[in-house]
Amino acid sequence: MPDTHMPAGIDQEPFSRADGARVGPNAVIQTAEALEALEGEGATAVIFGAAGLAHYLASPPASMVAESEAARLHHAVFAHLPPDRARAASAEAGRRTGDYILAHRLPGPVQHILKLLPPKLSAKILMKAIEKHAWTFAGSGQMTGRAGAPCVIEIANNPLATPDCPWHSAVFERLFQELVTPRARVTSTACCHRGDPVCRFVITLDGRRAS
Repeated sequence: MPDTHMPAGIDQEPFSRADGARVGPNAVIQTAEALEALEGEGATAVIFGAAGLAHYLASPPASMVAESEAARLHHAVFAHLPPDRARAASAEAGRRTGDYILAHRLPGPVQHILKLLPPKLSAKILMKAIEKHAWTFAGSGQMTGRAGAPCVIEIANNPLATPDCPWHSAVFERLFQELVTPRARVTSTACCHRGDPVCRFVITLDGRRAS
């Protein structure tokens, strides 16, 4: 699939509430890329077809997508693949989304500065940036973040929740490992999918995962 960049100005919220909740197109684009890499084109076509999104394989979205579309796709991955393979595909899509953000959404000089700062300070700055743009991956969900030891991200009413949210975990881990410290680890400790009030992601900076 061709690389599809977000349009200029995507950092500013480009829709009104009347348009309905949206999430970034990479929730779809990178899922297709990950599925094709890990499961092949046939399985990818089946999953996108089950989600009612087969048209996106021929013409990937070039702007924000309805959160309901992304949610159907993420749920279809878990409905059509064994649990371990679904988690692997979802996590790979998250890593690819993180790579896209690093390549196209964060200016190189900003990344350079974050890498030079002490991890606790760069984590605080990165957390603020994630909070500012939370609507791109949380849609109508409500995100709160806390920098510290550990850092914690919570998303209430997460529309893209899947079992333990490997997509979100991988996005956050990729960003923190690249911009804060390679020792950063993200652990899902609560999940809306299993009935918890929030999806909670605990981010440690010492190489150990939260229990």
